[in-house]
Amino acid sequence: MELFVNIRQLGSKKQPAPVPFHIEGSPKTASELVEAAVRVCVSEYNERVRRGEIHDAPLSRMQIKDMADAGRVAFGINYGGKEQDSGEAVKNALLAYRDGLFRMFIGDAEPASPDAEISLSDGDVLTFVRLVMLTGRMW
Repeated sequence: MELFVNIRQLGSKKQPAPVPFHIEGSPKTASELVEAAVRVCVSEYNERVRRGEIHDAPLSRMQIKDMADAGRVAFGINYGGKEQDSGEAVKNALLAYRDGLFRMFIGDAEPASPDAEISLSDGDVLTFVRLVMLTGRMW
């Protein structure tokens, strides 16, 4: 199933364009949708690790500005180079979803609970909103 995903952050005024995202099957609940999305992301990440991909290209001024607006400038280099366990990643994502660390919208509607039934079709737009702000120490 082909979906489009937006990833938003509180306080960000920027409206990124939806990114095409492919998941297998048709999830029936919000939790199943989170699980399917995490498994796809972990699989793609592990494939990049296996290929030895390192993102060491210089950042553009726009990328630096966007990252600075978000509160952190990073180069996206994976220094550990370890594959991730999709089971653990799913467990962490579902816990974060149940704890309210992010919210998910299908179109303009938010599932009532993680176990709420959902109806997806090709071309639907999903929006994930991260609700946790990064914190740091002053000194």
